[in-house]
Amino acid sequence: MLTKEKKTGIIKDFEVHDGDTGSPEVQIAILTKRINELAEHFRTHKKDHSSRRGLLKMVGTRASLLKYVAQKDIKRYRDIISRLGLRK
Repeated sequence: MLTKEKKTGIIKDFEVHDGDTGSPEVQIAILTKRINELAEHFRTHKKDHSSRRGLLKMVGTRASLLKYVAQKDIKRYRDIISRLGLRK
């Protein structure tokens, strides 16, 4: 689970300006952290299908946000996928 301290740290790392919590960069970073934590959860709980549905929804949301950033500014897109270590 993503604690308040971890979330605040992610926001500080990816914010575009002070107090930024809603930019696509911040949203993608938070979703990536949650996706990674859920992927770790599934290594031990293979039959947790209700959580798997939530994971798939998060992956879809992250893909939509990445597509939006790629259409608006390709430099920002390349920067965020390199910082998060995503495969695109």
